[in-house]
Amino acid sequence: MYRFSPQEDRARSEVEHGIDYEKIRHELDGPNYGEMKNSPFYDDVVYPQFSGTEYERRYLATRMKMERLGLDCLVIGGAPSHWNYGGGVTWLTGHLEWHAMAVYLVVPLVGDPVFIYSMGGTHREATRRAVFVKDVRDSNRGNFGDVIGDVVLEMGLDKGTIGLPLIDPRYKDYMPVNDYRQMIAKLPNATFQRVGNFFHELIVVKSPEEQAWVIRAGDLMARAIEAMTEAARPGVTDYELKSAAGYAIMEGGGQIDFLIIASTPMDNPSVIFGNPRPSGRVLQKGDIIINELAAGFNGYTAQIGVPICVGEPTPKVQKMFDEVVLPVFNRMAAKIAPGYTLYDVWEESKFIREMGYQSRPGHLHGIDWVSHPPGIGAAGPHWEEDIDLVIKPGVVHMLEPNPITMDGRLGLFFGHTLLVTPDGNRRVTDRLPLQLMVSDV
Repeated sequence: MYRFSPQEDRARSEVEHGIDYEKIRHELDGPNYGEMKNSPFYDDVVYPQFSGTEYERRYLATRMKMERLGLDCLVIGGAPSHWNYGGGVTWLTGHLEWHAMAVYLVVPLVGDPVFIYSMGGTHREATRRAVFVKDVRDSNRGNFGDVIGDVVLEMGLDKGTIGLPLIDPRYKDYMPVNDYRQMIAKLPNATFQRVGNFFHELIVVKSPEEQAWVIRAGDLMARAIEAMTEAARPGVTDYELKSAAGYAIMEGGGQIDFLIIASTPMDNPSVIFGNPRPSGRVLQKGDIIINELAAGFNGYTAQIGVPICVGEPTPKVQKMFDEVVLPVFNRMAAKIAPGYTLYDVWEESKFIREMGYQSRPGHLHGIDWVSHPPGIGAAGPHWEEDIDLVIKPGVVHMLEPNPITMDGRLGLFFGHTLLVTPDGNRRVTDRLPLQLMVSDV
């Protein structure tokens, strides 16, 4: 944890665009409220921070790729969606967005970056104290493209080549059209180049500092399962289980990504995967809770899924777990180690069919900041870049085999996040044993 001192914080903001607080502090109801800087607000905030050395590594890697692609400038979008989770903006600033469709970081090949945040005033003041960027500007009520254009003009790059990475690498979304139109109107002489999934090759192998935060996220996931198990009593609703999991995550300083939860009777099941919208269904003794949870610690997520039995598991459920679910998990996990390929892991997943069960199509996916290729499905591996085929240290995978009975009535989703180490892997959710969870009713 690191806390900026008031003196250090003000030194960081000397180059920042805006109007000094002392000039407007008697007129906070006026038009300059959104442009204030150097206020005394939030002087004593405490946030987790990566080291300056770690950020220098990231900017160096970013600019080396920019140079390789012939870019003078990069306009990076960061969104609050699951498939983005802040993306390159979070990686280069530490900011987690929740207001806007996207916020933007303008990174020149040479010179200081500028972060364009969605709001001004006290929101901007709080944000600039949390991020690793000196110059934080507001969007002028959502006119991001205009502000981006002004920043690029100030940098003298209005005739340069500007790279536009994907905001959402999963669904291939670039910046919203209104932001794009405003930007190109301001920069008619610039050349714009789409650069796709720019950050994957830079983030897929985690640094030691990043790995530590993935481990923190994994511990939060285990605590969330423990909290759900403790709360799983007859009379409790599925959404109250969600509340218990969410509290455990937030109490530990984490951010909720998703909480997928559904319950069903073990002796007459009708759930093969959790519900992304946990309902008011009331638990009864003899139920089983199928879940998948994801949470982050300052931009680095982990995931988990462990069936929870309300009372002792039935023989059918215990047999399915002991003979299929846990064995296939262990067989696949043994191949998630340096030198093996995605195909090696996939071969082990065939055990599910060999044992007379079917499954959901997906068995494994990578995690950059959030869920990301490569992946392994029942039909085989898939990946976007050749660097992903061979498993290597520092990469994070979510191993999530989900065997389903052949009648299609019961699925036992069982997943843990694995960090690949030089000699194998570490389960970052290792606070929990590899077993069914059972509530004491």
